[in-house]
Amino acid sequence: MQLRDLVRVSLFAALIAALGLFPRLDLPLAGGVPITLQTLGVMLAGVFLGARLGFAAVALFFFVVLLGAPLLAGGRGGLGILFSPSVGYLIGYPVGAFVIGWVMQRTNGTGIFLRALLACLIGGVIVIHAMGVAGLVWKTGMSVQAALIADLVFVPGDILKALACAYLASLMPSQTVAAPRTQA
Repeated sequence: MQLRDLVRVSLFAALIAALGLFPRLDLPLAGGVPITLQTLGVMLAGVFLGARLGFAAVALFFFVVLLGAPLLAGGRGGLGILFSPSVGYLIGYPVGAFVIGWVMQRTNGTGIFLRALLACLIGGVIVIHAMGVAGLVWKTGMSVQAALIADLVFVPGDILKALACAYLASLMPSQTVAAPRTQA
């Protein structure tokens, strides 16, 4: 990894941490999982860094949180998060960033807004939510149906985050977003 890549990975990890400073919104029917802005940072990392570096940025953030840094919304951090109802969503963050970057790198021919929106909806909503539902079932003992219903609370906000991320990507020069892979 080049120095430029390390700096970009670190900056996006810091951005996700900064988005944790916004207050979290706790909803009792969501099994104790809060609504936060940090998913927006995950989406931005995937869109702007691509699959490999987006994953690295979110994994770095997650690793620092596991070490005990209170960077999650509400000042949470440490190994205890692995035993919370949020664990599926949190483990889904790096996977979601990878999928977002992968979709960005594999799509071509459409505008940056549509590419980014599609990538964020697939990786940032579908992948993260699927892992989040699995975590809810595992940690709370909810049925799959109850976990899916509880998860629906997060979908409108994450669709808005996907739209915001796509809009921000459309404002940037095309070389700053994850470029489509060229055939060698």
